[in-house]
Amino acid sequence: MTEPSSRRVVFVVGSGRSGTSTMAGTLRTLGLHVPQPEVVADATNPKGFGEPRWVVDLHTELLRVSNVQVSDARPRAWLDTGTTSGDHATRARVAACLEEQFSLADELVIKDPRASWFLGLWRAAADRCDATSSYVTMLRPVTEVVGSKQTYYGRMGAGSDQGAVTRTAAWINMMLHTERATRGQQRAFVRYGDLLDDWTQPVFALGEAFDLAGVKTAMAVDIAEVHRFIDPSLRRVTMTWDDIGVPDRLRELADETWQALDAIASDDSAKNQEWCDQLRTAYAGQYAEAEAFAHSTVVAQRRTAAAEARREAGQQAPRSAADRVPHAVRAMVPPAARQKLRRAMGRERPQGPA
Repeated sequence: MTEPSSRRVVFVVGSGRSGTSTMAGTLRTLGLHVPQPEVVADATNPKGFGEPRWVVDLHTELLRVSNVQVSDARPRAWLDTGTTSGDHATRARVAACLEEQFSLADELVIKDPRASWFLGLWRAAADRCDATSSYVTMLRPVTEVVGSKQTYYGRMGAGSDQGAVTRTAAWINMMLHTERATRGQQRAFVRYGDLLDDWTQPVFALGEAFDLAGVKTAMAVDIAEVHRFIDPSLRRVTMTWDDIGVPDRLRELADETWQALDAIASDDSAKNQEWCDQLRTAYAGQYAEAEAFAHSTVVAQRRTAAAEARREAGQQAPRSAADRVPHAVRAMVPPAARQKLRRAMGRERPQGPA
């Protein structure tokens, strides 16, 4: 019998602004390896992102090919990213990159808010590297997530409400599908508030559940460093629904999604998983209804974009085949025949009785 592999890769997933950077930074401080170089800290995340630069670049490329946004509210976006990441060459490429990182350390932590779109890709790569995959989903109330994004990433669209609606819907879509994608895997759900209140309890529980040597054998100096790293003041945005304008139905669905995920954090049972399934179905139905309402707006925007593209290219609006026939030739066609042709081409409706 072969010895079990000591290779571990922990994926920190969930919506951005949920405490994913704090979790990744904690695991890094306790000895897990973050592939280098990392995304440089800035004013939106002064303690650092804990994100490998090449992982972010990879996900950005795959999202562009999939025509999917980082925070995408469309349920079908999961199908698009799944199709893109199922490419054999892409899977081989990611496995090779992961193997290179395992030559440096046996325990890795990979964090990027875009990662949830490509968990199947990463799971396959880890399997090819004979590594055990684990998933930590960070939980933070949706109003705080949306409020943090509004504060640090700016408002979307013509007004603040439009941005809040889009981001709330995207949070529901992201969190429910992340739960589904990690189901049946080695996973944990950690509340951001619990991490800030007393990080030792959720993090050392992860160390035992995921068999992470870096966490289980942490030295006093490492623990002291995490205490300095985690600062409760990091929770700088604490907005409520009173601060965020979204329709009541979307608000109710977001609240229930939070309740279901909060329940799973304490009891990852089939009952709570089924609750998430029901919410995912409800969200897909609500989103389809919203798309139907907005269809006219979408068509108008497409026509405007097409007209703008023609203007930039210096082109005239396309003419029909009938318009391209010289006037002298059209005049030779008897009026009754011309009328029948126009009707057949849909350019004139038949006149019914008054």
